[in-house]
Order: sequence, then C-alpha cells, then structure tokens
Amino acid sequence: MANARNFDKEFEKIREECLSNGVKPKLLLHCCCAPCSSYCLTQLNGYFDVTCFFYNPNITDEKEYYHRLEELKRFLNEAGYDGIKVIDGGYFPLDFFEAVEGNENLPEGCARCFICYRLRLEKTLLMCEKGGFDYFATTLTVSPHKRADVLNEIGEEIAKNSGVKYLPSDFKKRGGYLKSIELSKEYDLYRQNFCGCVFSEKQAREEKRII
Repeated sequence: MANARNFDKEFEKIREECLSNGVKPKLLLHCCCAPCSSYCLTQLNGYFDVTCFFYNPNITDEKEYYHRLEELKRFLNEAGYDGIKVIDGGYFPLDFFEAVEGNENLPEGCARCFICYRLRLEKTLLMCEKGGFDYFATTLTVSPHKRADVLNEIGEEIAKNSGVKYLPSDFKKRGGYLKSIELSKEYDLYRQNFCGCVFSEKQAREEKRII
C-alpha cells in the first residue's frame, strides 16, 4: 500500500520556492470563517499575494452568513492584514440545497460534505480564472472535522485543465487547529459551533460539540 501523501510537506516546499524565487504568486484563499482563516493567513502572508474569497452557500441563515463575513473583515483589520482584500461571493443558500439534493439525511463528513467542498472550490477556481490568480487554496483543511485528503483531491482535479494551480495544504498540521483557537481567543472572534448548513447545525446541537 502506497504511503499517504503529506500535503503539509508539499505546501512547505511550494512556499519555500516562492520565498527563494523572490516572487509572491497571486493566491485566492477560500475562507470559511475568521477563526479558520486566522492561522492559515499566518502561513500564507509574506509568501503569497493573498486575496480572501468568502463563498459559503452552505450557511443557511442570512444573519449567520453576514456575521461570519464581518468577523473575517474585522479580523483582517485588527490583525494588520488590512492590505488583504475580501471578495464576497454572495449569500446563495439555494446553490447548496440544489447541489446536495438527495443527500440531506447523511451524517456530517460524508458525501453531502464532499459535494459542498466541490461547490465552494469550483466557485473559487472560477473567480481565479476571472481575476488572473496563480493559485487557489482553502481554509477548510485546518478543521479536524474536514477531510483534507478529499479537499486536496477535488482541488487538484478541477484545476487540472485550467491555468490556475491548486495549492495543497493540511493546515491542521503542526498544531494549526489549536493555534487557530488561540488566535480566536486573542482577537475575540466569533466561533460558530456548526459548519453552516441546517444539517450540521442539527447534528452539532444533538452532539453539543464544537467545530
């Protein structure tokens, strides 16, 4: 059996190449929320010319959607990332419901989530192609509740025939998730206890767990 890929090590190699080449490729970072973005940006800023892309149609509640978006903007400003632009992909929950139709009753972490990964990454790639970005990546890999292997597989698959490169990552490595919690406390960031959709909210309520 082949050894599993070390996405974190691949990320490190690309990042160091950027540093040694003295160039900062344009990176569109799909951001799910401020807490997850906090640590990821410490690993990307200075190596890439980062733009944040907030596209999360899985967030069902409109108030919740804009709360998370504003928290991301607040964090960027207070953490000194005021030069990083945020692109709002818009509040489109129907995009999510249409994509996952027929998978509503599956538990979190299965096929419904993988469909959601693809939906968000495909939109990120589309924005990359329109905006002339070199790379795209996602903050989702920092969460222990998200499948980094599946996210990387989807990212590489959809980027294959485009002029944009997918940046492999597993931001939870090297204590990334715990550091995101520390940064959330430092900046008093709103930490939601569910991914965003009504299905994850229901499951989180039943299990009383924190994402």
